[in-house]
Amino acid sequence: MLRSLLIRDFVIVDEAEIHFEPGFTVFSGETGAGKSILIDALSLALGARGDAAMVREGGARADVSAVFDAPSELRDWLAGHDLDPADDTLVLRRVIDAQGRSRAYVNGIPATLAQLRELGETLVDIHGQHAHQSLLKPASQRELLDAQGGHLPLARQVQQAWQQWQQADKTLQQATQNQAALEQERERLEWQAAELDRLGLADGEWDTLSSEHNRLAHAQALLDGANQALSALDNDEGSVQHYLAAATHQLAPLVRHDSQLQSICDAIESARIAAAEAVSDLNSYLGRLELDPQALAQAEQRLSAVFETARKFRVEPAELPGLRQQLQARLEQTQAAGNLEALAEQAAQARQAYQETARQLSAARQKTSKKLSAQVTEAMQTLAMKGGRFEAVLAPSQPSAHGDETVEFLVAGHSGTRPRPLAKVASGGELARLSLALSVIASQAARVPTLIFDEVDTGVGGAVAEVVGRLLKQLGRRHQVLCVTHLPQVAACGGHHYEVRKAPTKKGDTLSSIQPLDEQGRIDEVARMLGGLTITETTRRHAREMLAL
Repeated sequence: MLRSLLIRDFVIVDEAEIHFEPGFTVFSGETGAGKSILIDALSLALGARGDAAMVREGGARADVSAVFDAPSELRDWLAGHDLDPADDTLVLRRVIDAQGRSRAYVNGIPATLAQLRELGETLVDIHGQHAHQSLLKPASQRELLDAQGGHLPLARQVQQAWQQWQQADKTLQQATQNQAALEQERERLEWQAAELDRLGLADGEWDTLSSEHNRLAHAQALLDGANQALSALDNDEGSVQHYLAAATHQLAPLVRHDSQLQSICDAIESARIAAAEAVSDLNSYLGRLELDPQALAQAEQRLSAVFETARKFRVEPAELPGLRQQLQARLEQTQAAGNLEALAEQAAQARQAYQETARQLSAARQKTSKKLSAQVTEAMQTLAMKGGRFEAVLAPSQPSAHGDETVEFLVAGHSGTRPRPLAKVASGGELARLSLALSVIASQAARVPTLIFDEVDTGVGGAVAEVVGRLLKQLGRRHQVLCVTHLPQVAACGGHHYEVRKAPTKKGDTLSSIQPLDEQGRIDEVARMLGGLTITETTRRHAREMLAL
């Protein structure tokens, strides 16, 4: 659950630290006091869009930190992103400076907004004050039904299967229309591949061929140089080996008189051995090396063929083997694109995969729609819509990314009337009450620990408002529930109560403050909500009775 929220220089809040408890907590205050700013601040910490306008005038940056209990199911996710909490708390922080630059942190470690949003979706569910307006949109009705039934993942699978089916159909149509062009492309690729096959240049052959040609072209120079080196190393008089042997002969007897000469004798001996090995290697090399005009002519002919082919294809000679592989891959693609039977089979398989997944989604939606219709109809009886009826109707439609049916919410406001679309029959108050009922019912099945309702009780009052408060209090037994409200009946049901006030400062600024209310403070605040600015003993008595109930 949400433990605390720390806000600095956010809109009209200079500094506020709010600690939260389990159960049902309400926030109230006069219109414009800044009640919804709390929701906006928390939303920012959960990854919502932010800009420089959120920075309090005169402040350097807006800074919001939200502290949660770290759910055990998030441990692996946090560990995988190197965001492990130091203890059992999870801290989400967001900073926006006066230039609109944003920074995000998880447990004090820099993070991305996507990571904040991913965490936020598992921690908090926010029902905005205009949620009832989105109920009029078919897409919102469909998403609400899928969310309530827990088949959003299946709906995404249907969307993916639809896209794959459409892509397979498009590929088949294009191949059918472009058969002539595909045939020309295939013939061109086959000719180019045949040219390279005739050349038959293997991987690494170009480097070997270049090296061999270079050796054959300079064979005479290699022979002359090797012979001269051999003569210098191994000759009767004046050769390297002769002088090294003479030096050894001169120094060896002297070692017994001065041991320091031993290392010098050893070095000369090593040089003599190395010279002898070099003489042996040179003799072996000269034995293999010979002038071969025919081999040189063949190497030059091969080089010429490779150069000519490379020039034709406008690549470097060493790139020709790789080009052959690319041509083969493109040729296979072209042949596959021209295989209408195979493409038709792929399109049929994609269609079948979509139909199977869509059937599963339709069955899941049918089951959820019946259950949701019964639950909302039951809730309507206590929300000043006695005798009313709610139906989540599935109507068959052409296959689409959203399945084989449309979802539409119908309502009959009272008994004796036929359910009709929400947009045509529901008044603003009825729509708000239906939205609240749907929110509460959907939240009962939710796994998110913290639920926030931002003035979702707009458009209700009297006894209905008391029912709304009791619904939210009942919901608070399973979740942590925070509610921004202007109704005294709802506020009286809260287990905890905060008052939001807006007041001018000595500097002429207007700041908002959030304070927890004690028993007397709650009485005065509920009395204000009942009677306005002037609080009388009568309104206080009514407030005490309401809180006692």
